[in-house]
Amino acid sequence: MKPFRINSITVVITTLMALGLAHAGFAQQSQLALTPPMGWNSWNHFGCKVSDSIIRAEADAMVSSGMKAAGYEYVNIDDCWEGKRDSKGIIHPNAKFPDMKALADYVHAKGLKLGIYSSPGFRTCGHNEGSYKHERQDAETYARWGIDYLKYDWCSAGYDYNPSQYEAVFRKMHEALLSTGRPIVYSIHGRGKVWTWGQSVGANLWRTTADIQDNYNRMIAIGFGQNGLAKFAGPGHWNDPDMLEIGNGGMTAGQYRMHMSLWCLLAAPLIAGNDLTHMTPETTAILTNPEVIAVDQDPLGVEGHRVWEQGPLEIWMKPLADGSKAVGLFNREQSTIKITVKFSQIGIGGRAAVRDLWARKDLGVFDGSFSADVHQLGGVLIRIKPVD
Repeated sequence: MKPFRINSITVVITTLMALGLAHAGFAQQSQLALTPPMGWNSWNHFGCKVSDSIIRAEADAMVSSGMKAAGYEYVNIDDCWEGKRDSKGIIHPNAKFPDMKALADYVHAKGLKLGIYSSPGFRTCGHNEGSYKHERQDAETYARWGIDYLKYDWCSAGYDYNPSQYEAVFRKMHEALLSTGRPIVYSIHGRGKVWTWGQSVGANLWRTTADIQDNYNRMIAIGFGQNGLAKFAGPGHWNDPDMLEIGNGGMTAGQYRMHMSLWCLLAAPLIAGNDLTHMTPETTAILTNPEVIAVDQDPLGVEGHRVWEQGPLEIWMKPLADGSKAVGLFNREQSTIKITVKFSQIGIGGRAAVRDLWARKDLGVFDGSFSADVHQLGGVLIRIKPVD
């Protein structure tokens, strides 16, 4: 009986340790992305031309441009970094990334974090090596390199799995990431109503749309199409309407401000997709406006929603932690139109102080409502605070 007793104790201790580690891992994961992640991703501008030197240059520019000071911290490598697996199944980067650990060290030395990309399928969107049947190995490799963020994109996984396996497949990588003990933000792009199950599989953010494009029509279709998803978002788990196109050249400055305003009202991850090394002062100003970013990063963590709509005109509202409301007045018509928000529409009675967040200017105290002339294909972003 004595050997059995020793073995039983050993099993119990081992089990308790495993449970303790698992609990610590889940607790660790729950503390990630308490506000929507902010950073940059290589795909929108560089696609498969991404390289070690580009990532280093973008990290440098994130600091020198003031992006880091504004809150951006993740420098994310998208697809096309992957090389081949060795005889043990361990993934290695391709020739454009000679030393991923050294790259992570470089990014970390700047006070930033490094992100990477993979797919649950055998191949990624760019037909590179995915994580199919290598989830634990890949998670351990990412942790060893010093990766802080994983974008996990379904893509060709439809050839390897069926729709009933969506949740199990994404949960498998979540558990693999937890097992490493390294805090790694988990961003997924699945299929179907991902917002209804994304949090349950451990994701910190999940795509709610197909890919964005650098044009006004695609941007507004995605942005205004998010209404109704607010109940699925909150600290540590966010709806993701895809990356920002600001600065890539396909829209006007006013349209890019609308883009930024919408994403901040939506409590969306702010992942820039332009070339940070070649930004105009106007692009930098849009991406780094502290009062606009504060709407996105508000600690209450509530996603905004539409409160009024009339044809091409919309009003959106996001509650903020101090009791004020961030309000977007949007005009998709091709002429300037006056839009009025009634304070009763946003849960405020009586008088309120209004501040223009793009102009960073107080507009005064108003009784019952506020009106603004909103330029064509544009928007106004204001903060409305009750006045006793």
